[in-house]
Amino acid sequence: MEKETVRIENFSDAVFAIAITLLVLDLRAPEADTIKNGSELLTFLKNQWTTYLAFTLSFFSIFIMWVNHHKIFKQIYSRNTAIMFANGLILFLVAAVSYPTALLARFFGGEAATIAVAVYTGMFVLINIAYNLLWWIASTNKKLLRPGITDRAIRKIRNNYAYGLPSYLIAFGISFSFPVTALTINMILLLFWAVSSGKINLQQE
Repeated sequence: MEKETVRIENFSDAVFAIAITLLVLDLRAPEADTIKNGSELLTFLKNQWTTYLAFTLSFFSIFIMWVNHHKIFKQIYSRNTAIMFANGLILFLVAAVSYPTALLARFFGGEAATIAVAVYTGMFVLINIAYNLLWWIASTNKKLLRPGITDRAIRKIRNNYAYGLPSYLIAFGISFSFPVTALTINMILLLFWAVSSGKINLQQE
């Protein structure tokens, strides 16, 4: 069976690459005339810790999203309009990650941290829903999937994405009162996706 999703995957890879590159634009060096010595430069760098945190979280989040996107399309061989639009929703959200990242970088250390973290965690709730939607559309018609894929493999992917949604919702819910805890949950979920992505090898099922 010939794979029909090559153009979708190539376009998606380009969007992921652009999205992950946009994050670096928020990393700015100080103007030379504002820094007189190494001590002032060190102080400036220390004060940018929220920017480094936001960049690191979002970089690896987008990277792991790309890994999972690649794994999903290892299983999807055919396409229909619904798959293309569901994939488009994922790409729309991925492209928008740079905005909540900028909010987190600017406001996490201040009084507006709750709203900044809520917007950030809310973005990943939407992304998780979009991934669930894509796989639900693909898996409801087995003819769209790779030949020989088992029902167990289909359930494995479905469950893998379903597990994350309640946790993202919890992180979003508590971000209005406990932003540090909410962001910590996001970090734990990032590790979960990294580990689960490394363990799943559906091609051998």
